[in-house]
Amino acid sequence: MSDWTKRNFGELRDVSPPDVAMQWRFARNALHSPELGVSRFTYEPGARMPWGHRHRVQEEAYVVVAGSGRAKLDDEIVELSAWDVLRVAPGVIRSFEAGPDGLDVICIGGQKPRGGDAERFEDIWS
Repeated sequence: MSDWTKRNFGELRDVSPPDVAMQWRFARNALHSPELGVSRFTYEPGARMPWGHRHRVQEEAYVVVAGSGRAKLDDEIVELSAWDVLRVAPGVIRSFEAGPDGLDVICIGGQKPRGGDAERFEDIWS
């Protein structure tokens, strides 16, 4: 195996749940990376992730590559626009909502602990 890997997000399988107006494409396995998680989340206009999540140890950075929207971070709402970079510490519950033109976000995370470390929270927007 070489010391580099190239993949195209458009070629990765959409693994989003059937009940959300968005696409999820995860590149960690496609890149054969034990250290980095790189994901693309594409929200249709006005779409909102119906739940939130946090991590025990993984810090994440989100880069808005197109569109606009909002992030809910614990009890705060943060406006997002193209090329904003948002760092979120592990313990912060986060969720995203697209603006009128949709929202396209790249998420970069660290090494995934064995067994994962994400915890899901329902109905955080209410």
